[in-house]
Amino acid sequence: MRPAPWSERIPEIARTLGLPTAGTPALDEPTNVWLRGLLNRHEAVAGTVHVVRDNLLHIAAAHNIPPKVQQITARIPVGKGMAGLAWQQDRPIQTCNLKDDDSGAVKPGAKAVDGKAAVALPVRGANGTVRAVVGLAWLDERELTGSELAKLGADAAELPGTYGSLPRPRRSHD
Repeated sequence: MRPAPWSERIPEIARTLGLPTAGTPALDEPTNVWLRGLLNRHEAVAGTVHVVRDNLLHIAAAHNIPPKVQQITARIPVGKGMAGLAWQQDRPIQTCNLKDDDSGAVKPGAKAVDGKAAVALPVRGANGTVRAVVGLAWLDERELTGSELAKLGADAAELPGTYGSLPRPRRSHD
């Protein structure tokens, strides 16, 4: 009845059960359910929700995102990657192909996602500032039209929850 070290198999067992492992951020299950619904409605295969807190984007939900990518993107500063740029510029940031993008917006971790086309959509709070960034990825290459982005943005704006007072990020020209 003395404490003993955990088996080295525990992280592998946790991973196969879908439980968080050391270093994997804890995700919000209601937000995960909402995200899966959004992905289904728009026939996307993977996605994330990052909420603004303490001047960083914090991962709150992820679907079909490798654990290593979840770790890398657990906290994103303004202007880094597609989500950080969407927050900074307060507009959707998209790519036709995650793996082949050379714009600098797609970071190496995002290239590990099983998808091609992707978009990061800012979600505004009642005060008009960005409160979250929702990301979606599709299996095929595509460039989203203005009307498709508007429809996606309106659907993403239905993200439930309030995340407190959210500061607007400083832009480089401020």
